[in-house]
Amino acid sequence: MLITLENNFLQVTVDDKGAELKSLVSKSTGIDYMWSGDPAYWGKTSPILFPIVGALKDNTFIYKGKSYTLPRHGFARDMYFEVKQEEPETAVFCLESSDTSRENYPFDFELEVRYKLAEDQLAVTYQVVNKGKKDMLFSLGAHPAFRVPMVENTSYEDHYLHFNQPESALRWPIVEGGLISETTVKFFEEDTRLKLTRELFYEDALVFKNLRSNTISIQSDRHAHGLDFQFEGFPFFGIWAAPNADFVCLEPWCGIADSVSHNQKLEKKEGIQKLPAQKTWGRSWRVHIY
Repeated sequence: MLITLENNFLQVTVDDKGAELKSLVSKSTGIDYMWSGDPAYWGKTSPILFPIVGALKDNTFIYKGKSYTLPRHGFARDMYFEVKQEEPETAVFCLESSDTSRENYPFDFELEVRYKLAEDQLAVTYQVVNKGKKDMLFSLGAHPAFRVPMVENTSYEDHYLHFNQPESALRWPIVEGGLISETTVKFFEEDTRLKLTRELFYEDALVFKNLRSNTISIQSDRHAHGLDFQFEGFPFFGIWAAPNADFVCLEPWCGIADSVSHNQKLEKKEGIQKLPAQKTWGRSWRVHIY
């Protein structure tokens, strides 16, 4: 079921399956800034990564001496959320733990996702509530795929990413099994611009830790359209596209895939969030289109 949000500037649709953002349309230009979700390349548009980000070693984690299995990026993206609030400019989706979820993830939780329009901006907020009586261990990430090229008669290579701070972060390669290498690669050299090319993503995502920037923009020197993607409090960031597909994903993460040498114990997992019983955790990102 698709939920539509609308104001004078934007029309946005969100699917209750995965609480997934499906379209982000400028009413003045008709441009949809989201990837179409063509399954020939990648059938998703903006999956929510929860309760893990990336891959587990052997798809398995160990908690209190017991092994549990989760697929890459967890299960929230394939679950149906309850629509808790639906207004012209705001929608709130909720996923709660169940007997089924506890078989693979032994925590009681509520995951709330709020979409809110404000003129030509969309804000997306995640709230996690620990409904249990023990510390909850989890990761959460966003994975929105934005259309590139944005305008007809332009190419993928006509576009670039602009970082609002000079970057020198190292790249952490993804290796076999979706795990994070322990050997870094020099990538940025105090750069603020990254030219988009197909070849950038032939070896999977670009993964970084502790970027200086809190805004990454998609822009082009051939037209005036673009977007600013703003994020705070996410220590990891992924940039990805399926091979030769017309999109780029900007992915702020609180969590990261297991390293090749990880011992699979959930409490020792890099980037794991620890939320005390009955407490609430939140993060958000915003996108401004033009």
